[in-house]
Amino acid sequence: MTAENILAETYPFVVRPLPYEYDALVPVLDEETLHFHHDKHYKTYVDNLNNVLSEYPELQNMSLKELLSDIEVLPAQVQTPIRNNGGGVFNHEFYFESMKNPVGQIPEGALAEAIEKDFGSYEKWKEQMKQAAVSKFGSGWAWLVSDPQGELSIIQTANQDVPDLNEFTPILPVDVWEHAYYLQYQNRRAEYVEGWFDLINWKKAAGRYESAVGNSK
Repeated sequence: MTAENILAETYPFVVRPLPYEYDALVPVLDEETLHFHHDKHYKTYVDNLNNVLSEYPELQNMSLKELLSDIEVLPAQVQTPIRNNGGGVFNHEFYFESMKNPVGQIPEGALAEAIEKDFGSYEKWKEQMKQAAVSKFGSGWAWLVSDPQGELSIIQTANQDVPDLNEFTPILPVDVWEHAYYLQYQNRRAEYVEGWFDLINWKKAAGRYESAVGNSK
C-alpha cells in the first residue's frame, strides 16, 4: 500500500493486515513484538479514530489526509483525538509497509542518487537518520521525507504527529515509541534502529520518491 492509498482511506477505518507473516522480520523484530505492535497498539488507534468519528457524520467522508492536514479547521473537541489516533493509523500503516526481509537491501534508482546528492553517501544518511531516531526524546518518529523539488531531509515528529503533508512526502519512517521495540530490546533503542536499517523495503521507498518527484512536475 502506498502513502497515497493510506491517506485516501475514509471512515470506517479498518485494521490492515501486515504485508508479511509475523515471523518474517526475525531476527531484527520478533513475532511477539509484531503481534503486540500490530494487533494491540495499531488496532487501538484504528478503533479510537472510528469511535471519535462515529459521532461526527460531517467528518466521515474526509480522507485521512484531509483530517490530518487541516486539523485546525476541525471541531475543537476532536482536534487532539484525531491528531493522536489518525496519526497513529497513518504512521503505523506506513511503518509496517516500509519493511521486509531478507536483510541487506540497498537504495536504488533516483532515490539512491538523491541520498548521495543530499547527504553525501548512504553511510552519511544512515548516521544522520540513526541520530535522529536515537536522540528523539520520549515517544515519536524519525522520517526521511522529500520536498516537492525532490530534495531529501530528515525530520523528527513527536508522539503520533505526522510530517507536514502539505510540505513533505514521507519516504521512510522509523518508530521509536518503546512499544515498537521494548519487548525485544528493552532500553537498547540504538540496537533496534541499527537493525531497522536492514529491514528497509528500498524498492517501495524508491517508488514513493519517484512518485513524489513525478507529481511535482
